[in-house]
Amino acid sequence: MNQIIYLFLLAVSFCFSVQADTVERLLEKMTLDEKIGQLNLYSSPWENTGPIEGRSYVSEVRSGLCGNILNLINVGHVRQMQRLAVEESRLGIPLLFGYDVIHGYKTIFPIPLGLASSWDMGAIEKAARIAAVEAAASGINWTYAPMVDIARDPRWGRIAEGAGEDTFLACEVAKANVRGFQGDDLAEISTIAACVKHFAAYGAAQAGRDYHTVDMSERMLRETYLPPFKAALDAGCVSVMTAFNELDGIPATANPFLLKTVLRDEWNFDGVVVTDYSSINEMLNHGSAADQADAAAQALVAGVDMDMMSSAYVYHLKQLLTEGRVTMDQIDESVRNVLRLKEKLGLFDDPYRYCDEQREQEKQYAKEHLDASYEIAGKSMVLLKNSNQLLPLDEGTRIALIGPLATARGDLLGTWGARGNWEMATSVLDAMSQLNGHDRVDYAQGCGVEGTDISGFAEAVALAAKNDVVVMVLGETAGMSGEASSRSRIGLPGVQSELLEAVAQTGKPIVVLLLNGRPLALEKEQAFADAILEAWHPGTEGGKAAADMLFGKLVPSAKLPVTFPRSLGQVPIHYNMKNTGRPQNPVDPFPYVSRYMDCPNDPLYPFGFGLSYTEFRYSEIRLDKAELKPGETLTASVTVSNVGDVDGEEVVQLYIQDLVGSVTRPVKELKGFKKILLKKGGSQTVEFRIGEKELTFLRRDMTWGTEPGDFKVFIGTNSRDVKTAVFTLR
Repeated sequence: MNQIIYLFLLAVSFCFSVQADTVERLLEKMTLDEKIGQLNLYSSPWENTGPIEGRSYVSEVRSGLCGNILNLINVGHVRQMQRLAVEESRLGIPLLFGYDVIHGYKTIFPIPLGLASSWDMGAIEKAARIAAVEAAASGINWTYAPMVDIARDPRWGRIAEGAGEDTFLACEVAKANVRGFQGDDLAEISTIAACVKHFAAYGAAQAGRDYHTVDMSERMLRETYLPPFKAALDAGCVSVMTAFNELDGIPATANPFLLKTVLRDEWNFDGVVVTDYSSINEMLNHGSAADQADAAAQALVAGVDMDMMSSAYVYHLKQLLTEGRVTMDQIDESVRNVLRLKEKLGLFDDPYRYCDEQREQEKQYAKEHLDASYEIAGKSMVLLKNSNQLLPLDEGTRIALIGPLATARGDLLGTWGARGNWEMATSVLDAMSQLNGHDRVDYAQGCGVEGTDISGFAEAVALAAKNDVVVMVLGETAGMSGEASSRSRIGLPGVQSELLEAVAQTGKPIVVLLLNGRPLALEKEQAFADAILEAWHPGTEGGKAAADMLFGKLVPSAKLPVTFPRSLGQVPIHYNMKNTGRPQNPVDPFPYVSRYMDCPNDPLYPFGFGLSYTEFRYSEIRLDKAELKPGETLTASVTVSNVGDVDGEEVVQLYIQDLVGSVTRPVKELKGFKKILLKKGGSQTVEFRIGEKELTFLRRDMTWGTEPGDFKVFIGTNSRDVKTAVFTLR
């Protein structure tokens, strides 16, 4: 046995040696210009998300001055450019081809905020796996995902692109995405390299305005915003993208604390660090660099390996080296990181491995991919309200389908729809008509998504009056969330709310189906609606899934990964806020407490909230011990019973509160969850193990660990509706 282990370790050592030899041999042969070319990333003119410098990447691929390309699509174009690099440049170093494969490539899944609503890590991993398969088949070998920025301000458009407000959930989602994109072996033909972004704290942009300044304590950064990045790297993520924002007065793209102290020294990351689009140039606007050369020097010294779209390294690294502002060792280390990634992807063995036209045709919109899009869309839809069990609807019910998004197809794909074809999507109108019969679904637009035109109100009201039930498809277009899509108001755009109010005057029962990319403030609207189904932007098969959900062919099981406020004035609001010295007592009218005069403190819909077509009942919490010693664990358990009439899935959630600490602690923190399937009438005991890992926090001396004292444990169906028990850590 020892001999077998020895031979295995010898083989592993040999593989790493071969890889290192390949990279080091190349480094020895490369000119300075060729080295700088490996640190350069240009965009194809096909798609751009920022300013373009105007350089010709085709000629620079031949000369070795461009080692990487983003936004080049389909196998034919990829093969052409790879041939230039491999067959016409001096050293034949293959290119990386990057693309924003965020929630699907051709087959589009729900936006990431919707995926996180599933609380189903298997489903999230499956979506990323299919995205990788389709992207790899189209020539892509590197994606700029997952985005793991914690986001607690729904004005920020990119809240759509992440997992919401909670660190624990975001960590689990990050790991699932990395596993899906990268699989077990990056050299396997259907995997692509993941790139976790945006490092770091981009989701805390002031005023919820994209690209804006971030200012926070190191404690907040380490406890809340950094862990999802660490989780992604622990799952094997091979690259990191810097953020647009500054942190502690230093742009993230040249922040030594982030890129050296944390990423390289503390976390021992040895992969590629790439900037976001033109962010080196943007350091001039930040006011932290005198000119582009200064910005390039700061970025390289801080640990940025690859410059996306600024051309700053190409223009200035040679001169900076001559001036002694950067060193050859620093350049070599960055080149080494890039070459290692290409080696891991198997590009030195076969640079055309991603260039099979037949495979490209076979994998795009494969039936099993579309089936998965439908399944996961259903898992991501959150039932927010269902008065008098209006949903599910009975087939044959006469439906007045009203709203500006009822006929939408492209908007179903949401932000970052990649290469998704909107013509593949089925609108809610078409899906409901096919399911319920065209003669039993009447449609009126009512109004636009935006604008003040109310001329369609009369038709909509008349249509509602002559049908049994009204379904209103309201919300945001795909372009209203995502990058550069912040909003100063988070209610329904345009006159959609007024349309809902007008239709409500008919007295007919109303279902609101929401298509949107962020939490919305819906306090007024929820009063007019009998049922509300949050579908997000649900992807290619989302229209069909929404129709089937409304008619009970699917049963909702999703839970909110982010709080829905009552009004914009509550923002930022999240479930795990800290208490104050004067917390509000709901039964005490004493006014000098932390409260609003015109609004309750609590949100409209709390984190973790989501209803089902069945009902789940929780027992009291049982603890197997009341005291916990260091190194021990205790078991907290509840029995969950399905007391409704249909089978359903429930997300059982565990929260913990440290009652007294050397630094103040949140009122509760998510520390575990389990998604279970219960047949109607069935019960299941759900257990959670609680130990030092769940009780560790960043203590006053900035070390991670536990402190003795009393703790509350909460288990329930969301962050608000929980059972409670108490234990002590000795």
